[in-house]
Amino acid sequence: MQKFYNREVQLNKLRTISDDIGQSKSRLSVVVGRRRVGKTRLLNEAFQGITQKHLYLFVSRKSESALVSEFSTILQNELNTKFFKPESLKDIYEYLLDYSTHTPITLVIDEFQDIERVNSSLFSDLQNLWDEYKNKSMMHLVCCGSMYSLMTRIFKDEKQPLLNRDDYFFKVNPLAPNYIKAIMKDNDKYTPNNLLIWWCLSGGIPKYLEWLNNAGSSPFDTLISNGSPLIKEGMHRLVEDFGSEHRAYFDVLGAIASGYNSRPRIENYLDTSVGVHLDKLEKDFDIITKLRPITAKENSRDIRYKIADEFLSFWFRFIYSNRSAVEIENYDFIRRIVYRDFDTYSGTQLEELFKAIIIESKQFNNIGSYWNSKGEDEIDIVAINDLDKEILIAEVKRQYKKYSEPKLILKSKSLLQNLNKKGYTVSYRGFSLDNLDDIQNEFKKGA
Repeated sequence: MQKFYNREVQLNKLRTISDDIGQSKSRLSVVVGRRRVGKTRLLNEAFQGITQKHLYLFVSRKSESALVSEFSTILQNELNTKFFKPESLKDIYEYLLDYSTHTPITLVIDEFQDIERVNSSLFSDLQNLWDEYKNKSMMHLVCCGSMYSLMTRIFKDEKQPLLNRDDYFFKVNPLAPNYIKAIMKDNDKYTPNNLLIWWCLSGGIPKYLEWLNNAGSSPFDTLISNGSPLIKEGMHRLVEDFGSEHRAYFDVLGAIASGYNSRPRIENYLDTSVGVHLDKLEKDFDIITKLRPITAKENSRDIRYKIADEFLSFWFRFIYSNRSAVEIENYDFIRRIVYRDFDTYSGTQLEELFKAIIIESKQFNNIGSYWNSKGEDEIDIVAINDLDKEILIAEVKRQYKKYSEPKLILKSKSLLQNLNKKGYTVSYRGFSLDNLDDIQNEFKKGA
């Protein structure tokens, strides 16, 4: 997994901005992506070969004085600033901007959104400093964050001081299925069934792909065991973000992972109101997404929820829901549950894998699922190409022999009536592990 997969466009753009910063005005790049997605690796790859100075400052959740002390040491080691005695983060940012008036520099501030937890006035301070120095300094400022909604709000909300100060906005997504397949083939691990397992346990997150690659031929036995990083990963990723309410958020996510995917069902299962938690999980933490029938309007209340991250979905379904067994380190018990239930659980994730393959192809402008007002006539995948007037309707099964085209056509009648796409060509397909390679190759051609 040492090979660097994908990200070439983002990598080259970031590197070019830094290489050219001596001849241009200062530039501000925003880099966002969920935790573990490979943002830091991307930035390291982009900047390790540049000729200008490159500084990396990580905003951990410490006091401002502790961060000032930490960053001062970095500046002393990197810029020989032994006589500079900053008292605030504002002092450090101002020093670096002033430094960049005569020396080009790339400054990465990681977990940028957490500045607000340290000192909420720092965003205004940074805005004032940036406006003052931007046209006379040579800094490529890279603000990196793991919460997409919060980072977007910081730079795009009209009430925020840094509104539209960004010159470039990069979103780092998990690796798409073709890249996961390439990694597996490079390491002689590929089969269609293994791709589904790797998808369920990684969702394309590079760190988890490393774990899988090192897990040998039996990933469940290796990763669900004493000392495995997988066991504590959900806690490590989320507890700090959720804070004192983490148990309530965890319970909601556990309910969704167990199949309680609408607000009434979640509230009935947990016997408590969850509206606020659902809203924050979606808008602040970017952990869940709303699903509506592809025919529904944006304000439709026919909503289902899913965990956006495949790894977290697996972790809540099998690790968090069996935390009593985790406490007594009975990993054999958890593995037995995984082996018993994985085929059923992975059926839904197989739908998401095929959706990701279709998204990767760039052939369609609208991709989703469908169910009618009674929650019936469910259709796994509906993909619409309004340019070429084409509709793809697909049923996903683990085994192709279980697919019935006549049944799919019958179920699709209400969908097509509601879509009202006259003159469109409609194709009906069965997707399965049996033809996964063929489907991937077919849609790869359209990429």
